[in-house]
Amino acid sequence: MATSDGDDEGGGGLLGYLGSARNIAGCGAGAVGLGLHFAGYGGAWWPGIVAALYGAVALLWPPWTTGDTRGTRGARGTRGAGGTGDTGGTGTPRPPEPPRSWPQLEELAVFVGSAPLPPSANVPGLLVRLRSAGPGPTTEPIVVRRLPLAVDGYLRALTWQPWVSDGADPAAELARAVDEMAALVPAP
Repeated sequence: MATSDGDDEGGGGLLGYLGSARNIAGCGAGAVGLGLHFAGYGGAWWPGIVAALYGAVALLWPPWTTGDTRGTRGARGTRGAGGTGDTGGTGTPRPPEPPRSWPQLEELAVFVGSAPLPPSANVPGLLVRLRSAGPGPTTEPIVVRRLPLAVDGYLRALTWQPWVSDGADPAAELARAVDEMAALVPAP
């Protein structure tokens, strides 16, 4: 049953996107394009310019911002549940809650455990850091997109390495990508 605050399992769907910071920023950029048209710029290309401005800003805008928790599943209500600076009105900080379950990370960990990855890349170490940090605006893109793409790139490069003569080391590339991701994971 849906509630009046729109906090459903799917994150709001279309209505959630319409109220998101990403869509609002894109609409603002589209309005700037419309203003340029009315100022006499763009000529016959103005519809494309408006659409391009909207699309560029909507795609480049971060999916989650400090005040926008609609894009993170389960993040609604974290204030008052042990979040940063939460005192519960007593002046004494509450202890942090135990980490929430994160099915996407667990599925990724199972796959990574079955893949022939080099120990030098330290992918298990990154998974440990991600588990301790928990889901958030910095860690979710790593679990959902960046780490799977890095592992996929390594496995593809490993497959084609006998026929490629550029001298690139797939294991070193994977280790570099994992180090970059680990540097982005906030301390718990």
